Amino acid sequence: MKITVILCTYNRCQTLANALDSVALTKFSDPVEWEVLVVDNNSNDQTRDVVEDYCRRYPSRFRYLFEGQQGKSCALNAGIRASDGDVIAFMDDDVTVDPMWLQNLTAPLQNGDWAGVGGRTLPAQPYSLPRWLAMEGPYEMGGIVAAVFDLGDKPGKLDRPPFGTNMAFQKKMFDRYGLFRTDLGPRPGSEIRNEDTDFGRRLMSAGERLRYEPSAIVYHPVLEHRIQKGYLLAWWFDYGRARVREWERGPDIWGISRRCFTFFKLIGTVLPVSTLGWMAAWNPQRRFYRKCWVWVTTGQILEIYRQWRDAKGQANKSTPEIDIG
Repeated sequence: MKITVILCTYNRCQTLANALDSVALTKFSDPVEWEVLVVDNNSNDQTRDVVEDYCRRYPSRFRYLFEGQQGKSCALNAGIRASDGDVIAFMDDDVTVDPMWLQNLTAPLQNGDWAGVGGRTLPAQPYSLPRWLAMEGPYEMGGIVAAVFDLGDKPGKLDRPPFGTNMAFQKKMFDRYGLFRTDLGPRPGSEIRNEDTDFGRRLMSAGERLRYEPSAIVYHPVLEHRIQKGYLLAWWFDYGRARVREWERGPDIWGISRRCFTFFKLIGTVLPVSTLGWMAAWNPQRRFYRKCWVWVTTGQILEIYRQWRDAKGQANKSTPEIDIG
């Protein structure tokens, strides 16, 4: 079995070096062929110089690939196409990995019982939070603040898709179910994400089995700007937009688009109820969490409207003009 680790990066040459230092220390109990493919998504800092230095120091371990079309999904898909591995693992450019991370993450994929694996992602440093923000419990936001993915110490079948900073799949899954969606994933002018969880959900919907492996540990930094209400509200708003893009369109009802009914349901029921839950909450963590769901609903409403507007505009363009002389 050959493993390709795909690491996509854009203008983060300093944190990138730390990530590459950590993965360079990877250990396997038995000899395994593996490589790290760094996809430079059109950076204009010293990214290429940093990666080429690692390619010289570890010629059999690191490869550099330039992808000029900006957007994380474009970079991920370019890496998948260029990969040589039977198994493809993913890590981000701002994390550090445990030396046994790659072995523990990919071991369950050797016998074909699992389509993919998600590892355990933990905060990289101690942190303090404002009283309105929770990192655990019913109002937790650890997955946003530090990409935390921690389901405990016991391995087992996943009931949710893993995060892109710590996951691996058999390469044939991409042949079978397609690549990452380019209308999802951060790119210039858009912070809409979910490209990673969308792929995991596609596999799970098709009946593929994904495994949680807590011994595959990645450490993600807790960044100051992510512990701000403005950042978190914007994240939840974009999450609402992303979820609409993931929805199956479904059949029309009485000749009317199903999304039309969803649109009015969100405006007439979901948004008022969510707003009331936000305004009535006294616990600061619950209150902010409820407020975030108001932003999610607003994002969904505006995304449905945007899709309707774009579809209407496209239909008008395709209608031929009639010359009445």
